[in-house]
Amino acid sequence: MTSTVRTLSLPSGDLDVTVDDQGQGHPFLLLHGGGGPQTVAPFAGLLAAQRPARVITPVHPGFGGTARPHWLTDVPTLAQAYVRLLDDLGVTDVTVVGNSIGGWIAAEIALLGSDRISGVVLVDAAGIKVPGHPVADPFSLTPAELSRLAFHDPTKFAVDPATLPEAARAVMAANRAALQVYSGPYVMEDPTLRERLAKVTHPALVVWGESDEVVDAAYGRAYAAAIPEARFELLHETGHMPQIETPGQLLAVVRDFTDSHAPNRL
Repeated sequence: MTSTVRTLSLPSGDLDVTVDDQGQGHPFLLLHGGGGPQTVAPFAGLLAAQRPARVITPVHPGFGGTARPHWLTDVPTLAQAYVRLLDDLGVTDVTVVGNSIGGWIAAEIALLGSDRISGVVLVDAAGIKVPGHPVADPFSLTPAELSRLAFHDPTKFAVDPATLPEAARAVMAANRAALQVYSGPYVMEDPTLRERLAKVTHPALVVWGESDEVVDAAYGRAYAAAIPEARFELLHETGHMPQIETPGQLLAVVRDFTDSHAPNRL
C-alpha cells in the first residue's frame, strides 16, 4: 500500500487529498464515514487481497489529521473532488463504495455521471430525508450512546475514548468537527437529495445492516427506492459499519455486484 498526497485543481482552489492506493486489478474508490479512515482501512486490505483489485481510499480533508480548506464545506463539492481524483489517477471502470457520510458522497458522485464509474455501492448511507426515519444526530450523543446505535454487538466493537492516547483523542475531535461541517445545517441530510437521485444512471447497490439504528433499514429501503433500478441488500447481525462488523458479508455482496455490472469483468 502506498500513501500519497494528490493536489487536485477545483474551481474553488487547489485541494490536497491524502490517498491510500493498494493492489492491482478492478479499481474501487472506498469512502469512509464519520469515524475516519481507520473505519475502512482493514476492509480496503481485505478487498485488495481477496480478489484482483486496486483499492483507492482517500481521507476526507479534515479527517485523520489532514487539513481542510475553508471553502470545502459540503458533500457535493467533496464528490466533485473525488471525480477529479479519478481523472487525475486516470482510472476507469471504477466501483465506488461508501459508508455512512461516505455513502452520501458516493450518491453525489453518482449524480455527476462520470464515465469513469461503472457502479456505486451505498453502505448504510446518510444524506436523504425520510419522514419518520431520521438520521441519529451524532453530535448530541456520547460515544457510548452512538456505539449502542451503531453496532449489532457494541461489546465487541465499541471504543471508549477515555482509554485512548491524547493524540488519538485529538484526531477523533478533529474528525467530529469536520463531520459537523460536511453534514450541513440539517445534520447528515440534504432535503433535495432524495428527489435528485431519480437522475442516477449508474448501477447501484444499497447495502444495510439490519441492526443499524443510526439510519434504520426502512431508511435504507427508501434510499434504494429513490435510485432507478437499485438493488437493496440486508446484512444480518450487522449494524451501521458492516466493513467492521461483518466484512465477509459485505465483501460477498460487493463482489457479486461488481462482477454483474463492471464492463471489464474479472
